Amino acid sequence: MNLWVYLATTPLFWLTATILAFLVAGWVHEKVGRPPWANPVALSILLLMGVLFATRTPYPTYFAGAQFVHFMLGPATVCLAVPFWTHRHDVRAMALPLLAAILAGVVTAISSAVGLAWWLGADRLTVASIVPKSVTAPVAMGIAEQIGGLPSLTAALVLGTGILGAMIGPGVLRLAGLRDPRAMGTAMGCASHGIATAAAFQIDPKAGTYGGIAMALSGLLTAVLVSLAVLVLG
Repeated sequence: MNLWVYLATTPLFWLTATILAFLVAGWVHEKVGRPPWANPVALSILLLMGVLFATRTPYPTYFAGAQFVHFMLGPATVCLAVPFWTHRHDVRAMALPLLAAILAGVVTAISSAVGLAWWLGADRLTVASIVPKSVTAPVAMGIAEQIGGLPSLTAALVLGTGILGAMIGPGVLRLAGLRDPRAMGTAMGCASHGIATAAAFQIDPKAGTYGGIAMALSGLLTAVLVSLAVLVLG
């Protein structure tokens, strides 16, 4: 028991547990044939939730160790520039259609989130937290904080949006008749940020490249459009 108490309060233990959970989730994902419902991020979250619940470990204790993974989110996002550089000529040729598609996606994501929240009777705090749900977590939390939302709620919504997009995005897009990897990647990156972009790379490297571009530009456009809306509407 004393050994467990020591391990549970050691940051390195929870960092290792997080990495192991993701490795196990990835192994399961491969073994069952990479179906969308067996998303490694979702599976690893369920595994860690089970461990934390069974051991009654407070989240702050867990995060003291896992925060290194949180820190690595930034460098991992920057690494998306590598496939962008590889496909830079193709992207340059598609610049205008790509920007138009991302702008349309951002406007749709913001308006649909706000409209649905108001229709369901959500208060202002909840609405402000929902607005940036489709952009990557660090950007979304910053936007939520600036417009009076709750960053922790936004982070949870961002995570849920990403997992849902990765799980059902490819199927929904194929059902809609989309087969072009560039269009699929753009849609997934714009609607469901990094988690869906990772899933897009499994479809086609070009889909992942466009997903990374869409994720980056949608974060920038969301921040600009939300700021303008706040200035105009007060």
